[in-house]
Amino acid sequence: MSSQVNSKEEEEVAPLQRPPSPPLHTTFAARGLHAQNFPAHKPRDLRIPSPQAITHVAWNCDGKRLAGVGIDKITRIWTPETSMESRAATHFSGGHSDDVDYISWNPTHPELFCTSSQKDRRIVFWDARQSRHTQQIVLKISPVQTNYSPDSRALIFTSAGHQLFFLTYGKDGDATKEQWHLSDKDGSIVASTAMFNHVGDGIILTHHSEHSVRVMDYPTLTLRESPAAHVGGCVAVALDPRGRYLASGGYDSIVNMFDLSEWICARTISTCENAINALSFSYDGEYLAIANTGPYIDICATETGAPLHRVPALAPSPTVTWHPSKYVFAYCGQTKLREGGPPPVAVISLFGGGI
Repeated sequence: MSSQVNSKEEEEVAPLQRPPSPPLHTTFAARGLHAQNFPAHKPRDLRIPSPQAITHVAWNCDGKRLAGVGIDKITRIWTPETSMESRAATHFSGGHSDDVDYISWNPTHPELFCTSSQKDRRIVFWDARQSRHTQQIVLKISPVQTNYSPDSRALIFTSAGHQLFFLTYGKDGDATKEQWHLSDKDGSIVASTAMFNHVGDGIILTHHSEHSVRVMDYPTLTLRESPAAHVGGCVAVALDPRGRYLASGGYDSIVNMFDLSEWICARTISTCENAINALSFSYDGEYLAIANTGPYIDICATETGAPLHRVPALAPSPTVTWHPSKYVFAYCGQTKLREGGPPPVAVISLFGGGI
């Protein structure tokens, strides 16, 4: 993997603007914590020749595997502690008839995952210990994003038409084997993104043209909270692993940090100059990584909102995801075509230490 970033691309990344100093009691030093030295690290970039982008990356629950999808019908899985070379990836194929664009790992089993494709309208379930898929769900709509419930017995997904659907795991009728089944919930709820809370008794929804975040009870789907969040649409959310905060990001380039005990906006992060694509908290909840439509990833302190480091990226990333137990995050995308330059390539990148 190359750790060098094109100098021209580095020049395009504006430096972080430093806001006023936060209250002393919220700083790392006052709380007896050692702040990570993120500027000491360099991005590690894997370039894959492809006319299409890597659209999604995800860690499995024990952090030993990293999966990437987007450029074709194949799901590629690496063991980053061993190698992130292209040839080191394990390939999973045969479940999709068209490009795979999203992957979710089972939160209770490090070998199980599912992939989805908007083009072939399928959600496919896999066991990494075998090459063939374990189940294939053919849908009438195009699934965009999938998320497991904490107990892995339900799967929530949104469609290209911004509708919400559910799959549940269990026995159907007289069947002896448990399988995934499409829930009878009819998709009448609109959402662009959807995720479960940490307990599994609630879901958090956003819509690209709504300014608020919606929180609903599960499985009753009763609306619980609807705090105003963004001008022009809310497109990304992330839950603090400690259960203190919900971060939301929008087209307005703003990130809001909601206090979950009172559902008030505790602080606003405005360091990004571009629309937000994705958010991810570190495993201890102390750091927030922000992916956006610019060629960089911002790292901010959760408790203060202070910008800590701007990571130059080879391309704008549609996603960012922290390792479940280390200060490392993965992101992805596709380089831009430049006049007189090389053709675009798909990119998977790692940033941080410990791997």
